[in-house]
Amino acid sequence: MIEFNTDPDQYQHWSVEYNSPIATLKLKVNEDGGLQPGYKLKLNSYDLGVDIELHDAVQRLRFEHPEIKTVVLTSAMEKVFCAGANIKMLGLSTHAHKVNFCKFTNETRNSIEDASRFSGQTYITAVNGTAAGGGYELALASDYIMLVDDSSSAVSLPEVPLLAVLPGTGGLTRVVDKRKVRRDHADFFCTVTEGMRGKRAVEWNLIDELVPRSKFIDTVTERALEFAEKSSRPDDVQGITLTPLKRKIEGDRISYEHLTIEFERSSGIVNLTLHAPESDLPAEPESILVAGADYWPLAIARELDDAIMHLSFNELEYGTWVIRTKGSADLVAAVDQTLIAHQDHWLVREIMLNLKRVFKRLDLVARSLITLIEPGSCFCGTLLELVLAADRSFMLDGTFEDSEMDPAVLKPTEMNFGPLPMCNDLTRLQTRFLNNPDKVENVRSEICQDLDAVAADELGLVTFIPDDIDWEDEVRLAVEERASFSPDALTGMEASLRFAGPETLETKIFGRLTAWQNWIFQRPNAVGEEGALQLYGTGQQADFDKKRV
Repeated sequence: MIEFNTDPDQYQHWSVEYNSPIATLKLKVNEDGGLQPGYKLKLNSYDLGVDIELHDAVQRLRFEHPEIKTVVLTSAMEKVFCAGANIKMLGLSTHAHKVNFCKFTNETRNSIEDASRFSGQTYITAVNGTAAGGGYELALASDYIMLVDDSSSAVSLPEVPLLAVLPGTGGLTRVVDKRKVRRDHADFFCTVTEGMRGKRAVEWNLIDELVPRSKFIDTVTERALEFAEKSSRPDDVQGITLTPLKRKIEGDRISYEHLTIEFERSSGIVNLTLHAPESDLPAEPESILVAGADYWPLAIARELDDAIMHLSFNELEYGTWVIRTKGSADLVAAVDQTLIAHQDHWLVREIMLNLKRVFKRLDLVARSLITLIEPGSCFCGTLLELVLAADRSFMLDGTFEDSEMDPAVLKPTEMNFGPLPMCNDLTRLQTRFLNNPDKVENVRSEICQDLDAVAADELGLVTFIPDDIDWEDEVRLAVEERASFSPDALTGMEASLRFAGPETLETKIFGRLTAWQNWIFQRPNAVGEEGALQLYGTGQQADFDKKRV
């Protein structure tokens, strides 16, 4: 089982040095620390385990170190920054693992960009050696790239000529969309295995600054301080500790403090239930700081994030996720009001940004999402996003026979109108009503109102509202039918339908790159017996099928 929970005491590949307002995140990969046997992580090449640590480090820098305003990404090895994803690992990995690995690394790079853009914690990269493939893609996620000027250090994206695959972590997209490199320059750069160095790398905007080795450390510090001066992050403020998640795995059940997961093994279905807070929560930032990682919106975001990653990597055959909630919608609404009221506070801002990233990860998951809104549900505000993220939703009209519970309701809050955008930079409501923005305003007029099934249906918030007589059959047939379809076709369909509206760097990476990589990773030119990934390092030349399809 792949474990995503870690902490700095367990890191094998990364170290962090703090010199407020700067933190230096150094990569020195343990060659023998691969997640699976059969390969060595030479030349600072990485596998999923390296990126799990990076993801953890980025989260901790945001929550545990508000005083850090600039993060410098660099290498602890001489003349090698990062050789990218380990090629032997890719050759040995299953198709599913390769695709999931690329998606996870993309999400981690996006979180770095999110920190620079929204948290005032700017990342710059000090490339002190060769940065190839995923190593350069890591640098591309930062706001500023500095390259040491010597006879050997270079940046490159050699995947196409060398491995017959694509740069899997957004390199093509970031080169032309983020760094605005000319298409012809980018075309040449992406087909040259040795990459680019020196003045041409600066002139083509592949890097921002070329620095002599003798001045490299001092100049990196100087730039880091310049970025730190622009940050709004507070000085001399204590962060919170991201304590280990409390998770228990027992047979067909996984339980966290606020989330339970139950497997229906025979049908390939996973039932996820998110629980509202059980009592009133702190309403002031000072009290939220005391609550720390136990504060409900942060705790449930971390639990859902861990669950998504666990299920995506470790439970591949369970392709239909049925999502429910339980608890008080009023308590969820109160939490949302607190978040909105104090969104300028650094910690509250980070909690909201973390919720945004987790819901984006849910949007991107290669699983069918079905929400069930029943009596006792609390799909309110933040948790209403689960309904809006679903491929289909069912809301019971009325109550179950012989039940004394009140009918289910939906309750929108301000959290549904801006703080939690999708990868297309629109809210889920804006995406849902892409051709009719007036309907978004209709929902906005119902903020903090209890909406029964008929009202929710009229507002366009749910797919179907069966009554007690039809509920069991309609839900069962929908779930069983979904589980019977081809997973490949469903993944393609869902990814195509979920991101209507404008294309962004993120939608290009996940909607376009992931789809292409999914296909290319199965092609004989890459992974066949005479494919480039299989023969890399053997001295043999790949034998390509030259037909274009």
